[in-house]
Amino acid sequence: MDNFNIPLPQETVGNYIKRLRVELKMSQNQLANASGIHLHSLGKIERGITTKLSHKTRRGLARALSIPSEYLEAICNGSDLPQPFISIKFCPQCWIPGTPTEPIWNDIRSLHCFMCGHELISHCLKCGKSVRTFQHSYCPYCGFYYKNTIAEIDSKKTLLKRKKSKTKKK
Repeated sequence: MDNFNIPLPQETVGNYIKRLRVELKMSQNQLANASGIHLHSLGKIERGITTKLSHKTRRGLARALSIPSEYLEAICNGSDLPQPFISIKFCPQCWIPGTPTEPIWNDIRSLHCFMCGHELISHCLKCGKSVRTFQHSYCPYCGFYYKNTIAEIDSKKTLLKRKKSKTKKK
């Protein structure tokens, strides 16, 4: 299930929606009801008869499939995903290595964890490379264990507070 919701290269909008629907174990009827579109329209989209989606349809499908509507927009327009959508965000305090991340963490608007309020991380703090997969619980570039991130963040915040307090005393 790791990264399953990111569109594959050259994937049509119909194939993408069908792949996500099957992965989520939803019937066409369930997806149509959840997204607020007609069952017949969903069938036409999945069969490739309809390739352009209205704003309302994109928004409804995105909400029902728990994906950003920009994914559907990019596929319909035949363009690549914007760079911010490709990285994965996680909460170093709540995430358990070896498990998928919470879908809400990957929303482009999410900056803090909805459970604990901690800042979400989208890159390795040691080497700065974007997190692209959680196949491993460590950075594939430098070997930094992602769960160490919380200690790194807390120590950096402590250092910043110390520096600020020293400058105020002078």
